Amino acid sequence: MNVQRGRRAVLAALLALIAADAAAALTAAERQIVAAVKERSGAALQFLERTVNVNSGTLNPEGVREVGRMFRAEFDQLGFTTRWVDLPPAMQRAGHLVAAREGKQGKRLLLIGHLDTVFEKDSPVQRWERKGDRIRGPGVSDMKGGDVIIVEALRALAKLHALDNTSITVVFTGDEEKPGSPLEVTRAELVSAAKRSDLALGFEGIVKDREGRDTATIGRRAASGWMLTVTGKPGHSSGVFSESSGFGAIYEGARILNAFREQVAEADLTFNPGAVVGGTEVSYDPAVNKGSAFGKTNVIAASFRAQGDLRYLTYGQRDRAHARMRAIVAKSLPGAKAEITFSESYPPMSPTPGNLRLLEAYSQASVDAGLGVIEALPPGQRGAGDVQFVAPYVACLDGIGASGEGSHTNDEDLEPGSIERATIRAALLIYRLTR
Repeated sequence: MNVQRGRRAVLAALLALIAADAAAALTAAERQIVAAVKERSGAALQFLERTVNVNSGTLNPEGVREVGRMFRAEFDQLGFTTRWVDLPPAMQRAGHLVAAREGKQGKRLLLIGHLDTVFEKDSPVQRWERKGDRIRGPGVSDMKGGDVIIVEALRALAKLHALDNTSITVVFTGDEEKPGSPLEVTRAELVSAAKRSDLALGFEGIVKDREGRDTATIGRRAASGWMLTVTGKPGHSSGVFSESSGFGAIYEGARILNAFREQVAEADLTFNPGAVVGGTEVSYDPAVNKGSAFGKTNVIAASFRAQGDLRYLTYGQRDRAHARMRAIVAKSLPGAKAEITFSESYPPMSPTPGNLRLLEAYSQASVDAGLGVIEALPPGQRGAGDVQFVAPYVACLDGIGASGEGSHTNDEDLEPGSIERATIRAALLIYRLTR
């Protein structure tokens, strides 16, 4: 027993030394910022609970607006100028919340979050629920947790008057999970804010590495699409493979897709055929992601259509992929002809030197606070996000929000302690960038 007590005492002493070293790396003002964050850890979770219990599925505009009003009140109290940006009614989207303050000190920052979730009004998950040492709820980590982190980081700075004379814009979009169309309209406010800023921070959820350590995101792959259309010579199936009848549309489509798999792949590039229809007659509606086909086993297929996505990290990578895919499509089997078209959605957030410098500053803030080194997450491990629309204009860092598991599923949860950790890191980073 005495040995165990001795070991615990040694461990406690080591932890105290680590904490002392971390505290020594912070200025007096920064230590006050950390204290202010910790003082409100309980209140932050209570506010998060209130927002989670309001359904704000993307297709529930009134719910999104209600959550927007909750956050707007917080920004108003912090001295920000706030406004609600409506979108055209035909989009059937709620709009966006913008909060801003103007100053001349330090870098001009853009902080990005979103109010909507994937959990619509008919979702079986609607409320905040404690599950042991975790919290389950709709959007609890993706990304109402990240939104609360932004508010609480700014609140800690405001307590020390550290927001005075700073230039910070916050944009909470209302349709990140299912954006309205066209994107040029629904993301115009976000792009405009980026053009008035020097740096952007995205508060999508943290992704942990294989060892369970927090990471941050300096690169996210673009989201784009492709449509493959193939026509073949219809005829009796007994003539398939012959010079007169050819191979038909389905064989040609299969050849092309397999050649994509064999010849186009490279690191950080993916291309997935999500839907395929083939037969004598086919139809496909991209707007509803639904198609149909008619055909008989004794008839050579006349039509084939495949729709897929293409995710790339740089425009050079996209251009290489397009060229290879077009070359494969052009080499048609006898009796068939194919065409491929491409569409763009989310631009890439390439891992630029500016993004890397932001990560280094964020990691240093984390180390100085005693919260450990933050490494970059491999870009292939993230999907598309709002930060990508601002990436062409400013250096960006994303994935610095809450930590949880099961995002976009009925088991989405939150590690409660991640709110405090991420808020401390964010508050210190914002403070240092705006000096």
